Amino acid sequence: MLSWLVDSPNHPGWPATLGPLRVPAGVVTVRPIKMRDAKQWSALRIKNQNTLLPWEPTGVGPWDARHQPGSWAPLFSVLKAEAKRGTVLPFVIELDGRYVGQLTVGNVQRGAVRSAWIGYWIDAGHTGQGITTAAVALGVDHCFGPVGLHRLEATVQPENGASQAILRKLGFREEGLLRRYMDVNARWRDHLLFAITTEEIVGSAVETLVRSGKAVG
Repeated sequence: MLSWLVDSPNHPGWPATLGPLRVPAGVVTVRPIKMRDAKQWSALRIKNQNTLLPWEPTGVGPWDARHQPGSWAPLFSVLKAEAKRGTVLPFVIELDGRYVGQLTVGNVQRGAVRSAWIGYWIDAGHTGQGITTAAVALGVDHCFGPVGLHRLEATVQPENGASQAILRKLGFREEGLLRRYMDVNARWRDHLLFAITTEEIVGSAVETLVRSGKAVG
């Protein structure tokens, strides 16, 4: 059902290829970001400005300027360096081999906590098809498997019902409201905190989707 290709036991979890997992829309795979993703990343980010801007942290400068292909190389370098340190796991979501979004696990903490946050975005033309849910399920199982984490968190604005639905399908529970938690689109926005721990998953997150008929492993 899942295949993991991990290059170093010292930094479990990246690079890794997760999947494949079939949903009605096609085959979902989650793979590491690559330097050659620049054009696809830029095209999707610029195309989806109106749908992403309300939910993402405020950036410096105009959206188009920040998402030109030339902006990818420095971002990729930072993410790859953090991935090698084991603090961030940056992935691309693919549908039938096509780049359709990204999945990121960040603030990976070891020791007594063993936790991280998980975030995601997808092209507006591929929403509502179970693709993101499948990708997040693969990410959850990877974090609770090879990465060795115990807890995952996700923060979502109260108005973002679609993102909340993805988390609830996989068993994330709402823990509370974080007031004025993040600067998003030039305003401090409230966010709902969702979380899940290894004890709360029966089998795996992917098996949860398969049992519900929303995916085929």
